[in-house]
Amino acid sequence: MMKRLKKLFKKLTLQRTTVLIIVFLILSGILVQRIFSLQIIHGQEYADNFTIQTTRTRTLKSTRGNIRDRNGNILASNQLSYSVTLEDNGDYDSTRKKNLSLNGEIYKIIQIIENHGDSINHDFHVVLDEGNNYIYDAEGFTLSRFKADVYGKSSIDDMTSKEANASAETLIHDLMLRFGLELEKDEKPYSEKELREAGLPTELTKEETLKIITVRYALFTVSFRKYVPVTIATDVCEETVADILENQKNLQGVDIAEDSIRVYTESEYFAPLLGYTGKISSEELAELRTENPDGEYSTTSIVGKSGLEKVMESTLQGKDGSEKVYVDSMGKVLEIDEKHTKEPTQGNDVYLTIDRDLQIACYKILEQKIAGIVAANIQNIKSFEVDDNTDASTIPIPIYDVYFALVNNSVLDINHFGAEDASATEQKVQQVFERKQQEVFQQISEELTGKDPAAYKDLNKEMQGYMSYIVNELLMEKTGILSKTAIDKNDDVYKQWTTEESISLQEYLTYAASQNWIDISQISDKNTYLDASEVYQDLADFIATYLTTDTQFSKMLYEYMLLDDEISGKDLCIILYDQGVLSKEDGMYESFLEGDITTVDFMKQKIQNLEITPAQLALDPCSGSIVIVDPNSGETLACVSYPGYDNNRLANNMDTAYYQKLNSDLSSPFYNKATQERTAPGSTFKPITAVAGLMEGVIDDHTSFNCNGHFTRLPGGELDCWELSGHGSLTIRDGIKNSCNVFFSETTYRLGENSDGSFNSDTALQKLVNYAKMFNMDKKSGLEIPEAAPQVTDEFPIPSSIGQGTNNYTTSQLARYVATIANSGTSYNISLLDKTTDSEGNLLEDFTPEVLSTLDIPQWIWDDVHAGMEGVIKTPGNQMVFGDLQVSLAGKTGTAQQTKSRANHGLFVGYAPADSPQIALAVRIANGYSSTNAEWVVKDVLNYYFDLKDESEIITGQANQVGVTNQENN
Repeated sequence: MMKRLKKLFKKLTLQRTTVLIIVFLILSGILVQRIFSLQIIHGQEYADNFTIQTTRTRTLKSTRGNIRDRNGNILASNQLSYSVTLEDNGDYDSTRKKNLSLNGEIYKIIQIIENHGDSINHDFHVVLDEGNNYIYDAEGFTLSRFKADVYGKSSIDDMTSKEANASAETLIHDLMLRFGLELEKDEKPYSEKELREAGLPTELTKEETLKIITVRYALFTVSFRKYVPVTIATDVCEETVADILENQKNLQGVDIAEDSIRVYTESEYFAPLLGYTGKISSEELAELRTENPDGEYSTTSIVGKSGLEKVMESTLQGKDGSEKVYVDSMGKVLEIDEKHTKEPTQGNDVYLTIDRDLQIACYKILEQKIAGIVAANIQNIKSFEVDDNTDASTIPIPIYDVYFALVNNSVLDINHFGAEDASATEQKVQQVFERKQQEVFQQISEELTGKDPAAYKDLNKEMQGYMSYIVNELLMEKTGILSKTAIDKNDDVYKQWTTEESISLQEYLTYAASQNWIDISQISDKNTYLDASEVYQDLADFIATYLTTDTQFSKMLYEYMLLDDEISGKDLCIILYDQGVLSKEDGMYESFLEGDITTVDFMKQKIQNLEITPAQLALDPCSGSIVIVDPNSGETLACVSYPGYDNNRLANNMDTAYYQKLNSDLSSPFYNKATQERTAPGSTFKPITAVAGLMEGVIDDHTSFNCNGHFTRLPGGELDCWELSGHGSLTIRDGIKNSCNVFFSETTYRLGENSDGSFNSDTALQKLVNYAKMFNMDKKSGLEIPEAAPQVTDEFPIPSSIGQGTNNYTTSQLARYVATIANSGTSYNISLLDKTTDSEGNLLEDFTPEVLSTLDIPQWIWDDVHAGMEGVIKTPGNQMVFGDLQVSLAGKTGTAQQTKSRANHGLFVGYAPADSPQIALAVRIANGYSSTNAEWVVKDVLNYYFDLKDESEIITGQANQVGVTNQENN
């Protein structure tokens, strides 16, 4: 029985195994058939249809709101454009292959972009200077935050000392190692084959290296988020778009995106107000997320970087949308899921109180007058020495200063003098420069390393200039190698260098090295101990190397080349044509070359025609400001800062070369002259002194003082009236009218006079300060853009009473002050903002300037002040300016001295019509010699505003020399 059961079991097992084998054979056959069908029969079809493998949600960028003037004219808007984006979505076998592949691809993309005249975005704080050196374009917190981001630190405090103090050269070297543009010493160098296959040259220039690093760094900043592209070029042309799309299959992760760019109309006139936009920084991102928790800011957001663009960021910024898309393995979009699309919302519009046409007219009027002052003061002399006895009104502009300004303020590109395509004149000048450079370097070398260096006082003026530059500019300011904090200013050797000038530069720096005043880490990479002599030798080598590429030092050489007539002003003027600064079709080119017009007359004519502007020359004067306010509402109608700049070149894809030029421009276009430049108010302050005297009862409207030209009760000295022959007997109205220093000095003396007739300076000062504060002169004007804090005087009450002392105010603060006088006591926080609306024009918020305070001053005192200011306009000197003006005006002139070595500032504050003011205004021409020159600006502004003359008579496009004077007019 058991044997039968075993046989049956074996038979069943064999049958099951057979069935299992058969089943496996059938399944295998099916599998082979399926694979054959997939790969052979339908392989191409499936390959073509393959790629729907990744679903992404991508951002739909919103557009910013527009900025408009009070009449609805567009000042800032958006324009549709195309951008090149890149996403690091490739797969790599190793870091080496990733770096080669990415760097090669970026290099190819950059070539495509630049071949069509476009450029990559430069959202990176390292740039190349004129000497082809890596430098930072930021400082302070911004620079520290940038370094922390580069080194991957969440906080500035987390950086090591080495990271925090890294030079631009060091930081770039570190990134070259990180991104595989340079390899560690123990790594195998890239072979020619590897570089060729990656599409990279065997050697990259510093400019090419910086561009690749800029893109790699942009990718690095979003590396923590998958499938996030970065924009590497903005507003590219159609040719670039076509070329990128044509090569897209060979360029992993590259794409073209529809975008919008910020466009500023009439940019030069409004840039100091509007500012510009740019890619958000890490500190801005953190700040905006804190301020706007509901905002949708990301690392790729475009935000306001300065001006009203920054101030009104949350209003102007739109809300991004999103869409769900399907992409292939190369990142190419195959399909958009319309059901999951959220449309973006445009930002809100901002309306300003500014009148566009008035703003532009004021700017042009100001430029014309400043150019007229410059042209009128040019003299055919090489130089002018200023001493303690020099009258500021007599300081001329030597023509050689004008020639040098073409070099000094980079109107001419001196680096192009040595370029392959340099003109014959450029080459001639370059040869002279190289010879001069060699001679000077030899002399400096002898002073640094020779056996018998000369004491500073025994050097000629030129060599003294070079020695001072090396110590003060190169070693202390630019590099910090000679540490300001380490120097012992009580040291005898330090005094011998700085005060006695009895030792040589070699002696001073050798001693500095022995005293550890030299930061050796910046000039030597040696790890061993160096004694003082070795430190000094490294320092001397560093100085010699640095100076060869130091553009600022090269400009010093050009100055002496001009003064020594080694090159001529005519050479530089010809180069103006060669470099395209001037047009050869100007009708003067041929006659100038042939000598029919002198170089002096040529330059004057170009300034007269505004073909060369005061801003380009950056000589005194080269800047000015105008602020116009409606005294009945506090609205600001114009806020002009000259010179301006083209903020279109800073928004979107920043033109870094242009930014660097603006940043180093000696006319300081980034410095808002209306809101940030402070000077003494001069005699424009006297109405406050008048109010103080009347309110305190030390004078009344019948009090009279006799002015004989001198105030002799000044403690410690004598104060002269500007009219040295004296004004005679004056009441308060006459005192204001004639701007009598003696009258206001006597008034201030009485403010501090004790019962026994003695003078208490502190009492007088405190009373004067109290009334300045009553006029809110201790507060900012209220304008929404950055403004310097005012400084109410804190010493010298009598000089302070006539606008000197330590009084310092911006033009905007003076405008608010005179508006308060115009309306008899209502002091506004003046404003630039009118209203905001949504994109459809629906009102969201209406801004009304805040009344800061109402001055409790009797009307009879206001009547005295108003009458005095109306009288100012009727004086014989001022009637030469305003005699034919067809609108009544009240005002106060002011001439403020800042230093005896430069021309005085010219100021004017006033309002019109005098009996029913519609506008109040303040004008300042820094170093404009006389307030009379500011008065001529006011006259043109009033003629324009009240439509008293045809615009073509006022704005001529020519320098305005009418009435230009250097004579003081208080």
